[in-house]
Amino acid sequence: MSTGVRPAPEQYVPAESQLVVAYSVCRSITRAAAKNFYYSFLVLPKTKSQALCSVYAFMRRCDDIADDTTIPAAERQQKLAAWVDALHRAQAGHPTDEPVLLALTDTQRRFSIPASLVDQLAYGTAMDVIEVKSDAASSSLLQYKTFEELCFYCYRVASVVGLVCIRIFGYNDPAAEKLAEQLGLAFQLTNIIRDVKEDLEMGRVYLPEEDLAKFHVTPEDFRTSPNSPQVRSLLELEAHRAREYYLAADGLILMVDEDSQPALWVLSTIYRNLLEKIRRLQYDVFSQKIRLTTREKLVVLGKGFIRRLT
Repeated sequence: MSTGVRPAPEQYVPAESQLVVAYSVCRSITRAAAKNFYYSFLVLPKTKSQALCSVYAFMRRCDDIADDTTIPAAERQQKLAAWVDALHRAQAGHPTDEPVLLALTDTQRRFSIPASLVDQLAYGTAMDVIEVKSDAASSSLLQYKTFEELCFYCYRVASVVGLVCIRIFGYNDPAAEKLAEQLGLAFQLTNIIRDVKEDLEMGRVYLPEEDLAKFHVTPEDFRTSPNSPQVRSLLELEAHRAREYYLAADGLILMVDEDSQPALWVLSTIYRNLLEKIRRLQYDVFSQKIRLTTREKLVVLGKGFIRRLT
């Protein structure tokens, strides 16, 4: 997506005041857009919370570019490539006035986050960029044939996020990395189940073709008979898979640094509760977008603060 960038002759070091502004911008982006993640950040120490906001803000920019269907797919690919190239220049020590990149490169230095992991966040969103015909014919859909193919996509857009996050949280046991990958997969499967209708409108069907075939479901069924027993059984299968991966959180929480454990608990609990709410509503993700209410999230957050204090 981006060619190599030579290091700057003199490494650019942003002033502390620039970093304060940059992290503030990232926090504002996260507060406005991260409907679930932001709550978990509130129970972290300030330095770690700021770092996660910079990662989220970078991801948000990637997603916004990939999801902008008002411009052709080729142009979106070019914009993503330019954004990643700008990141590489900042990583190489070239000056930048882009607050998200200022904060992210500072976060990478502070927490020793490999540049390859950050690259993969952008490469994952690039997998979403396709040209969808106006009639949204099935031939123009982005779709994965097998669950294995879907897991590769989920690894790039979600499991990699987990690998970045645990470096900010802090951990010593290498086994934490596999658990972080599995928890990221659980989060992404939950998002996929919740967003079936919205994704279809963008020309994306993340549920694997082999799973649709198993329940005799076609993408068109999501429009014409979304609440059929077959569709519900399909979504129930994916939810069962997600619940299996959520078990990874039980082991991972105790592997990260103590000051980060409440935040990871809050995040995993919010997502688990979201999946449970979808189940209680019998997988009707078509008549409305299912969310946890602010009150439901605040209850979890309150318990997270108690965990932090005890």
